[in-house]
Amino acid sequence: MQLTNGNVSDLTPAEQQLLARIRRRKAELLNEIKQLKDEIAVVTSEMAKLESQDEAKITTRQKQLSIGKKRFNMDPKKGIEYLIENNLLKNTPEDVASFLFKGEGLNKTSIGEYLGEKVDFNLKVLDAFINLHDFTNLLLVQALRQFLWSFRLPGEAQKIDRMMEKFAARYCQQNPGVFSNADTCYVLSFAIIMLNTALHNPNVKEKPTVENFISMNRGINNGKDLSRELLVSLYESIKQEPFKIPENDSNDLMNTVVFNPDKEGWLWKQGGRYKTWKRRWFILNDKCLYYFEYTTDKEPRGIIPLENVQVREIQDRGKPNCFELYSALGQNEVIKACKTDSEGRVMEGRHTVYRMSASTKEEKDIWVKCIRQSISHNPYFDMLAARKKKAQYH
Repeated sequence: MQLTNGNVSDLTPAEQQLLARIRRRKAELLNEIKQLKDEIAVVTSEMAKLESQDEAKITTRQKQLSIGKKRFNMDPKKGIEYLIENNLLKNTPEDVASFLFKGEGLNKTSIGEYLGEKVDFNLKVLDAFINLHDFTNLLLVQALRQFLWSFRLPGEAQKIDRMMEKFAARYCQQNPGVFSNADTCYVLSFAIIMLNTALHNPNVKEKPTVENFISMNRGINNGKDLSRELLVSLYESIKQEPFKIPENDSNDLMNTVVFNPDKEGWLWKQGGRYKTWKRRWFILNDKCLYYFEYTTDKEPRGIIPLENVQVREIQDRGKPNCFELYSALGQNEVIKACKTDSEGRVMEGRHTVYRMSASTKEEKDIWVKCIRQSISHNPYFDMLAARKKKAQYH
């Protein structure tokens, strides 16, 4: 079949019918191609929308996760509740424990605070958190280094007791036969922590010797002594390398202080060297008394840990409604505290008393009551003495 100058009349009837079918088929194919192009365009557009939605979901999820972590650092309970409500965490102890164990972007003081709460769910989270640690075939000091890096121990004796008890049980479970009972492991763990402080805290002038360390741990292994070699190796390990205690960002710390105060307000504070009175904004929280020059300050001018101190009402001729903090260790003992100088350098406080004045008698009474409730003695000693006795006569 051949067309001459495109003249169809030159074709036979059969050829003309064939040509007509070809043209119809060509038109059909072109129409199908156009439909396919239109369908591809629709699918491409829908895929682009889905990708955009996925990106938006990821962005939203990342924002919610960031918000949840910040809320956790300010208030651990509310932070976990927010993450669960937004389906970023499952409402199970195991999932929450895994989140805390990874610890990405989390304040380690807040992790310790959450794990220390005596609430059924938190206790289950603590169990799951402990079980994420693998202490198999580790020396006790190695296990402690791992454990104490994953969070910061809270300041309350009952919380410390509960968490260290769980640690000792986990260590003994994974290392059977090392100690005669978990109480021995518990007591020795505390002895190591206290040795670390005594050897590496510059405020401790008389450093314990290896013989001191051996002596303080006599009879704790079910009435028997632990091997001298073990105790010497523990002593040398701590002496050569102190524990790495996780440091928290100061802004995170101040967020926790500012957003969850036990008590806050203006008080007049008497100076130490010069007995002048200055108005300061005080915040009572986490067994510490913080004072600021202004309510908008991000950093405190001073911090007074309420450890081994007492509070009493006092008469002062210059100011009404006075009370003061003083050392429970003795009349002339310096209260452990710190402050910043005019150039922002941190200095050790040298006060034997801190005297404050409230605006009214009612306000003074509230401050004295709140401070008394927050005052704590060193949480280790009474607790450790009872457990040591138990370990000796288990």
